[in-house]
Amino acid sequence: MTADDSFGRLDDDDYPAYTMGRAAAMLGTSQSFLRAIGEARLITPLRSEGGHRRYSRYQLRVAARARELVDRGTPIEAACRIIILEDQLEEAQRINAEYRRAAEAPPAAAV
Repeated sequence: MTADDSFGRLDDDDYPAYTMGRAAAMLGTSQSFLRAIGEARLITPLRSEGGHRRYSRYQLRVAARARELVDRGTPIEAACRIIILEDQLEEAQRINAEYRRAAEAPPAAAV
């Protein structure tokens, strides 16, 4: 990968740019917290060639949400499950909205 390729990925929310240590520092949490939410399958960090965990900005936002819930007293496993269910609900609502728009659209004219 060239430097130009790397710079192009700076805006990519899914690019695994952050090491575990950097991710933990940015979130103000411990590395063990990141491992725990990974074990709960909330996020799955990518691995570098050396086997080190790498996190994307999207994953950091999800981890920050988990930390908010844990900081309020929610057990980590429950926090992860809540976030997964919230994501599933959001996706279902998005799909339902698409179906509604398609059903309300006027039929295409026959050619």
